[in-house]
Amino acid sequence: MVNWIWLGMIVVSVMFGAANGKMEKVAEAAFGGAQTGVTVCLGLISILVFWMGLMRIAEEAGLVRKLSRLLAPIVRKLFPDVPKDHPAMGYILSNMSANLLGLGNAATPMGIKAMQELQKLNPNETVATPAMCTLLALNTASITLVPTTMIAIRMNFGSVHPADIVAPTLLATLVSTGAAILADRWYRSRDRKPPKTAPPIETPRLAQTPPASLKGG
Repeated sequence: MVNWIWLGMIVVSVMFGAANGKMEKVAEAAFGGAQTGVTVCLGLISILVFWMGLMRIAEEAGLVRKLSRLLAPIVRKLFPDVPKDHPAMGYILSNMSANLLGLGNAATPMGIKAMQELQKLNPNETVATPAMCTLLALNTASITLVPTTMIAIRMNFGSVHPADIVAPTLLATLVSTGAAILADRWYRSRDRKPPKTAPPIETPRLAQTPPASLKGG
């Protein structure tokens, strides 16, 4: 679907450029954007390698495991329908811990594995379970303590204070995560309510007095 959206945007841009006689501007923007993308990617390599190295050290030192243990009671309340010792719980904890530390690249495979394990608990393979919806919402709106990628991008574009976004990012992700949890709890509570049953249909009672045509005399 995303590929079709991008294709539609490109086609519309080319059509508008051709209609207004500004095809050279379209070509210039296309090549300029490609050049900027390559430059940004190359500039991010060293910064991301540095941050990923630091986080790898933290992982080897046991920081991620300790963070997972701290999150375990919260995660069990957020996922009450997942057994405590199920493999999905471990992947969920790893996914949330990586997102907290700004390791989006490491969080993605853990999230995929968690979804695969949750699918094994799914009685209907064509419909997502509440636990799968909860994981998707939390992964999308995760609290981020260190926005590694955004700091790297700001450094690449010459920001004087690239880490100034740490506090706003933490505040924004706190709000988004809180909203995701509230929405998830509301939908879960709504699904737990028993379905409304239709009122019983009253059958008309037969008349006790026979009609006049049936009376004798």
